[in-house]
Amino acid sequence: MSEQTSDETLRNVTIGDMPTYVPIVLAEYDEDWPILYLREERRIRAILGDRVVRIDHFGSTSVPGLAAKPIIDISLAVPDSSDEPGYAPDLEAHGYVLRIREPDWHEHRLFKGPDTDINLHVFTVGSPEIDKQVRFRDWLRTHPEDRDLYLRTKRDLAARRWKYTQHYADAKTQVIEDIMARTGLDAGSSPMGNGT
Repeated sequence: MSEQTSDETLRNVTIGDMPTYVPIVLAEYDEDWPILYLREERRIRAILGDRVVRIDHFGSTSVPGLAAKPIIDISLAVPDSSDEPGYAPDLEAHGYVLRIREPDWHEHRLFKGPDTDINLHVFTVGSPEIDKQVRFRDWLRTHPEDRDLYLRTKRDLAARRWKYTQHYADAKTQVIEDIMARTGLDAGSSPMGNGT
């Protein structure tokens, strides 16, 4: 099992309160998840215009047949994710809330949505993390044996008690790395970005 992110690290990157124990509840795949993603994509594009270089639905809610925490993971590439004044105030003016700032990991930022449970992951265009997320999603969409392995792992881990949701995400890292090794994809390290 992968090492858990320390409480200190979580405190250092989290903006606002850090919720303690939250049960991990997996929902069966919902055909509305892609529709919710498309609604968010349209809204984000309307807010940011040409600052949206790339936007993708990833994570378990993007894989038909895969149970997931019902949180839509969205990857947004902007010209420079470290330049928060270039995009964050506009998102915040429309109800998005900045919750995670990780300058040491791909200049990653995470926003929660205004009215839909989403994780909006912001990266600088060209970040290798974006392609890894999308390639892993595409692999699970086309390889049911690995999708089912991932699902079994998620169900087993969801049945346990975790101090922070991030610890559940950390525990999935090993199966993700194993699947990616078989595919020839490089899993890399993913401090806060293991999706749902």
